[in-house]
Amino acid sequence: MRKVALKVAYIGTDFHGFQRQPDFKTVEGELIDALKNANLIDNLKDSGYAIAGRTDRGVHALGNVVSFRTPEDVIINQINDFLPKSIRILAKAGVRFGFKPRFAKYRHYRYTIVNNDDLNLDKIKEASQIFQGNHDFSNFSKRSERNPVRKVDNVEINVNDNLLIIDVIGESFLWNMVRKIATALFLVGNGELSIKKLQTFFDPSTTAAITPMPPEGLILMDTIYEGVTFKYDEYAKSKFLSALMDEYTYNQTIAAAEKIMMDELIGH
Repeated sequence: MRKVALKVAYIGTDFHGFQRQPDFKTVEGELIDALKNANLIDNLKDSGYAIAGRTDRGVHALGNVVSFRTPEDVIINQINDFLPKSIRILAKAGVRFGFKPRFAKYRHYRYTIVNNDDLNLDKIKEASQIFQGNHDFSNFSKRSERNPVRKVDNVEINVNDNLLIIDVIGESFLWNMVRKIATALFLVGNGELSIKKLQTFFDPSTTAAITPMPPEGLILMDTIYEGVTFKYDEYAKSKFLSALMDEYTYNQTIAAAEKIMMDELIGH
């Protein structure tokens, strides 16, 4: 018997979130079926199957993690043969029997915004520093969270062509927290929210109605553990890259058609 952790990548637009749900197509549902079809697990409870975390419908990942016990050799591409092309196991690591994937050293999320609004990047970068450190994030998640205090290790802002890229790194995050951080930074950038006002949002006695950014712009880039080194499979990476390229081309085609329609309406 051995215990293994797998690093899972997926295109979230194809699924009703990560967590398995009756009557819905989910990443976890597909993954569990693949692990069973590959004869790696039979009963979830007996295998000690566990996950690093759930992502919402539409959210993508390059580095979510699951772990389980199995008496069999774990071969990444044997599992991938049972998965749709929008989900791939990219890497594996042998872990101790006490390993629990939800206790990560840190998680890295990236949110991408198309910058068509001439955003003030200096203000966004200034505001991003406010989120670093320990804060009460009640206003950036559900108000019913039992422990809304979280530590954000780093928020980094970059620009690539017309894309605003927001990287957020921390040990753990609340539901919708990163997407609401992205909203707040966007509002600062377009002048709708002052930095002084933003600072008041960390006071839980203040109520701030923040609508999270759309899930499709969010990627769980990686989940890192102390003392665990994942070995990546190059073939699995190439197959997922191919799936991403197909999806990207498809979305470009849709965007191009919509632009033609917009231009035509503007011309009239």
